[in-house]
Amino acid sequence: MDEKEQSGEHFLELIKRSRRGKFKIYIGMSAGVGKTYRMLQEAQALLRNGIDVKIGYIETHNRRETVALLEGLPVIPRRKLFYKGKELEEMDCQAVINLRPEVVVVDELAHSNIEGSKNEKRWQDVVDILNAGINVISAVNIQHLESLNEEVEKITGTAIRERIPDKMLQLADEVVNIDLTADELIDRLKEGKIYDEKKIPTALNNFFQTDRILQLRELALKEVAHQLERKIDTEIPKTIKLRPEIFLACISTNEDSAKIIIRKTARLASYYRSKWYVMYVQTSSENSDNIRLSAQRFLINNLKLATELGAEVIKVKTNNIAKAIWETAEQYEITTICIGKPHFKFYQLVLKTAVFTQLLNKMSKTNIDLLILS
Repeated sequence: MDEKEQSGEHFLELIKRSRRGKFKIYIGMSAGVGKTYRMLQEAQALLRNGIDVKIGYIETHNRRETVALLEGLPVIPRRKLFYKGKELEEMDCQAVINLRPEVVVVDELAHSNIEGSKNEKRWQDVVDILNAGINVISAVNIQHLESLNEEVEKITGTAIRERIPDKMLQLADEVVNIDLTADELIDRLKEGKIYDEKKIPTALNNFFQTDRILQLRELALKEVAHQLERKIDTEIPKTIKLRPEIFLACISTNEDSAKIIIRKTARLASYYRSKWYVMYVQTSSENSDNIRLSAQRFLINNLKLATELGAEVIKVKTNNIAKAIWETAEQYEITTICIGKPHFKFYQLVLKTAVFTQLLNKMSKTNIDLLILS
C-alpha cells in the first residue's frame, strides 16, 4: 500500500470516528455494586435536561430501588423470540437504530443473544448502534473481560461463559468504575439488595467472599486506570515521544499454552496501549496432511481469540522457526517477543533447543526483549 492509499484510509477512519456515537461504560467488580442504578440515575438527569434518552435494555433483577428509577424513562419494547419452546426477550437492536434516540441505555454488555438473532453477542449490537451515530451508555463486570478470563476463573473457581473483547473498553470514550469495599458489598447482599433471600447463603459461601471480592476489585481498579492512561496518552499532546512498545506472541498448536500466551500478551499490550501481533509458524510436520484435526481446530480457535482481543495474526510456512520469528520481529519493529514456558528444564532448553539459542544470539545484538510466559 502506497502513502496516498494509507493517507486516504486514515482520513476515512477519521470520518467514521466522527460519525460514531459516544460510548460510556460503567464497570464494576461484581454484580450488586450499583452499575445499573448509576446508569438509570444518569438517564434521569439527561431526560430532565431535555436529552432524547431511551432504555434499549435494562435488567433490574427486581431490585426495588433500581425499578423505581425506571419511572418516566421511555423504554423501547423488547423483541420476542421463541427458543426451544419458550418465549424469550432480547433487545431490539434494529428498533433502537430506527428510532435514533440521542442516547440509549444498554445493560448487560456481555450477554449472549438468543440463537437466530442478527448478532451473536450484545456487544456487537452496541457496535452497530454506535456506528449508526447513537450514543450508548452500558455496563459490564470486570470478570467478563476476555483477557482476564483465566485469571478470574482462578480467583472465583467459576468458569465465565459470557465475555467481551478488550477492544470494547478501548472503543469507549469514558470508562467509569463503580466501586464498593468488600464489606459494603457483602452488607448489600445480606440486606437482599442483590439476590433473592433464598440465594444469599449460597452466594456468601461462593462468589461473595472477602478475599475474592478484593482481588476482583483490584482488577477493576487497574483496568480503569489503564483506560485512563490510554485516554491521556491519545488526547494530551506529548512533546517527547518514546519508542512505542510492540509485542509479538509466538504460538504453537498447543491449545492451553497458546491461549495463555495470547491472553497475557493482550494484557501487556493493553497496559502499554500498544500494537501487538500473534505469529504461528507452520513447519512441514504441521501441514494440512500431517496435522491432527483437533490441533487444527485448536489453532483456528486460538487465532480467532487473538483477533477478538485486537491482535494482527501473522502465519508463516517454514522449517526455520528462529529465522521466521526474527525476520518478522525486524519487519514489524517488535520490541518484545513473547513465548510460552517450556515443559522441561531451562538448561535443557538452552543447551538443546536450536530455536531458542538462535533467538538469544540474535537478540544479544539488539534491544528486543524475550519474555517467557508461564
